[in-house]
Amino acid sequence: MKYTVVWKPAAEADLARIWTRAADRGAVAAAADETDRLLRYSPHEQGESRSGSVRLMLIRPLGVFYEVSEADRMVHVLAVRRTPS
Repeated sequence: MKYTVVWKPAAEADLARIWTRAADRGAVAAAADETDRLLRYSPHEQGESRSGSVRLMLIRPLGVFYEVSEADRMVHVLAVRRTPS
């Protein structure tokens, strides 16, 4: 069963900032698309747990922090960071 993936405004701003500064914007866009795909179908199987219910998934060149709400089958992307090369 699918989950709905929602990017919080702060995460969208993080992604936009990373994309505008990237030498390879295609890699950033591809990582964001892959993030959506993986979180839509299997968010609990991705990444590793962090503080509380937050999880971290690495899809280079991005590190994506997210939470899963099982009750409404939603995934909330909270923040995005650029991973070191």
